[in-house]
Amino acid sequence: MNAELLDRYLATWNERDADKRRAMVDDLFAPEGTYTDPLADVRGREAIDATIAAVQAQFPDFAFRAGEVFDAHHHIARFTWELGPADAEAPIIGFDVAVLDDNAQIRQVHGFLDKVA
Repeated sequence: MNAELLDRYLATWNERDADKRRAMVDDLFAPEGTYTDPLADVRGREAIDATIAAVQAQFPDFAFRAGEVFDAHHHIARFTWELGPADAEAPIIGFDVAVLDDNAQIRQVHGFLDKVA
């Protein structure tokens, strides 16, 4: 995983147009990709897309942005992210570990919440 893939990952979480977001999910995630964090444990592109839509509905005025940490090797990356208003301190901060498949699509995301307001 490289920084460009991280940018696409965050853009997918921020895309509000349902059709565009679903196309981005299909491009980014493997067909049986998983997303697991303290609040969700889903498998497959449809479920990942639904999870993203639910987060957007819960936080309609927030956006994801990259945090300070990004490190990657082989098919694994770890990175921090922030979720909050564009011009303010983020009330939610997390840490994800993403595992790619041989096609450079995300096979697994393991998410952690470091700060929740």
